[in-house]
Amino acid sequence: MTRESFDTQLTALRESLLSLGMKVAKAQEQAVWALAERNDELARELITDDQTINLMQREVEEQCLYLIASQQPVARDLRMIFCIASIASELERMADHAKGIAVLALRLLDQPTLKPLIDIPRMAEISREMLMGQIDAFIRGDTDAARRVAARDSEVDQLNDQVYRELLVMMMTDPRVITRATYLLWVAHNLERFADRTTNIGERVVFLGTNTIVELNE
Repeated sequence: MTRESFDTQLTALRESLLSLGMKVAKAQEQAVWALAERNDELARELITDDQTINLMQREVEEQCLYLIASQQPVARDLRMIFCIASIASELERMADHAKGIAVLALRLLDQPTLKPLIDIPRMAEISREMLMGQIDAFIRGDTDAARRVAARDSEVDQLNDQVYRELLVMMMTDPRVITRATYLLWVAHNLERFADRTTNIGERVVFLGTNTIVELNE
């Protein structure tokens, strides 16, 4: 394989990763929307569509393995392929968190509304912004941007703590709401983990740019 051919395939691989990231962000957005709007049809579609994301992730992984086997890359080229495979794996797990929210939306479908959803949609919005920010940092090779985006994880953590405290008070005040409150706690947890995984992506961006493994937000 010539260098030109390798660069062409590497560009295609990066574009596949971008498509995967955008699909995961959309899945998370729609899952939270299905929860807020009690849209069972959309929730079921998202659960089914998770298989499509799994296939996209495996295709990226297979492309990575092919390039390694056929080109035997070294140095930055090898780090790039490793990072793409690792980020794709993180994205697949983030899609699982979105699927988890869709499942919880179905469980809450026939339950009375417990509280207006304010903090949870905000958690979802910030974590999506973090995801797209890290994908952009990866495409541009901007390690400083990766660190800045990762720092926003504290915003999601603070909102998660706020949701936890509020729901805990509700459960202590009225045990009849325990099931509904627990489901919302799980939703918030899925979003908190979604944001955590964007930080993992940022760590791969820093590794690509510096050849150093770091722990962001440690």
